[in-house]
Amino acid sequence: MHVDGVGHPLDTAPDGWRDRMAVLAYGSNANPSKITWLRVRLGLEGPVVVAHARCAGLAAVWAAGFRVVDDQRPATLTALDGVEEHAIWFVTPDQLAVLDRCEGRGTRYHLARLTDPDITLEDGTCLTDVHTYVGAAPIRYPLLVDGAPVRTADVPQAEAALLDGVAADGHGVPCEVVTPAFPG
Repeated sequence: MHVDGVGHPLDTAPDGWRDRMAVLAYGSNANPSKITWLRVRLGLEGPVVVAHARCAGLAAVWAAGFRVVDDQRPATLTALDGVEEHAIWFVTPDQLAVLDRCEGRGTRYHLARLTDPDITLEDGTCLTDVHTYVGAAPIRYPLLVDGAPVRTADVPQAEAALLDGVAADGHGVPCEVVTPAFPG
């Protein structure tokens, strides 16, 4: 849990945190320093509850396009065989609104509900209702190099900017894009 610029054990999280909306975080959103940045730059408030999770069949991969602010290649999500470790944010409606602004919901990324997630928290809890951000435009679809996406775990950021390939035809994640209202 992150509050007042400091990380705290998950057992200190506010009561009812498991009832918040679960959002699979990957790329920079899985980095604790991003929480501080969101607080300073976009007004993120309240305790941010984040748990580690094992995610089967989903992978953080490099996107086809670049960020305008720093010319770096961002991460995006796609379906791939294997298991990766990611973070799950348990967000309030206000925290989701901040993530939506950061992710450019509707233009760069869509918020989507995973249709058949295989996601397990460290304590063994299997999550069945999980949201995530998926590419909403070709610049945020997976970059295909020699026909295959490139996992962020396999190629560091500095090298990712040098990759040459084409955008996939879509994000490739089994999901349903949700409307802008807070999905209950």
